[in-house]
Amino acid sequence: MKRLCAIVVAIVSVIAMCAGTKTEADTVVTIRPVAKAFTVDYGGASVLDTYLSPIKYSGYNVRLGYERLQAMSFAPEKWVMQLELGVDYANTKNPAKDLTFHTLMIDAKWGMMRRWYLMPELQIYGGGSTQLRGGAIYAPANSNNVVSVKAHWSADLTGMVVYNCKLGLLPITFRYQATLPLVGVMYSLDYGESYFELYEGNHSGLAHLSWVGNRFALNQLLSADMHFGNTIVRLGYRGVCETSWINNLNTKIFRHSLVVGLCGEWISVYSGSKMSEKTRIISSIY
Repeated sequence: MKRLCAIVVAIVSVIAMCAGTKTEADTVVTIRPVAKAFTVDYGGASVLDTYLSPIKYSGYNVRLGYERLQAMSFAPEKWVMQLELGVDYANTKNPAKDLTFHTLMIDAKWGMMRRWYLMPELQIYGGGSTQLRGGAIYAPANSNNVVSVKAHWSADLTGMVVYNCKLGLLPITFRYQATLPLVGVMYSLDYGESYFELYEGNHSGLAHLSWVGNRFALNQLLSADMHFGNTIVRLGYRGVCETSWINNLNTKIFRHSLVVGLCGEWISVYSGSKMSEKTRIISSIY
């Protein structure tokens, strides 16, 4: 009787193992390539900051940027994450060309977007992001206030349209993306307040709630990614406006730039991993 029970248990165990085991051909492997872009922006800029001067300064702007796009692991067909890092420098002068503003800003943005396929080659994205941006405007010729510090955190609304096509034999990805901050927190001194007063201990009233009514900012990117084999060259246009009105201080920063960059997709392959016939490669944008 004991031998019979042992045989039955062994048979049941083997059946359960066989039923729960999937062959390599039955296993669907999802690969999510990482799309990276390294870009340089160059173009015109205008800066107005009434804490430093009531006059608008005009000149040029340079930006170094990094972007990372990848489909999310939990729903790669529907959700995409985006990370952007950037450093901006603007050199602007007053109308008489004898005074200069040096503007240096650093920003970091992370967001998630829902993707819809209107056609196999046409996709639209919509979602939200969060951004930290800060820096300073430096006016070396000013006798009293020489620096205006800028800092803000925001929750943004972002959307994107992507169209993949071919011009002759050259694959091209056209893209338009716009980002609009909705609410956040921004740093600002009072009108006429100096940074020496902060040094003396006056730290009240520096953080302010921001929304589209007192801080309107819009970042737009229109680009064409040209695929030369595994190397992708990006050409585009970036238009940025940043305006704020707080504590009777008016700030307006506008940038219009040509964008040039190198892009590509990277796939992580672990040692010993194999590609099956049912492997799915889900790109975030291409």
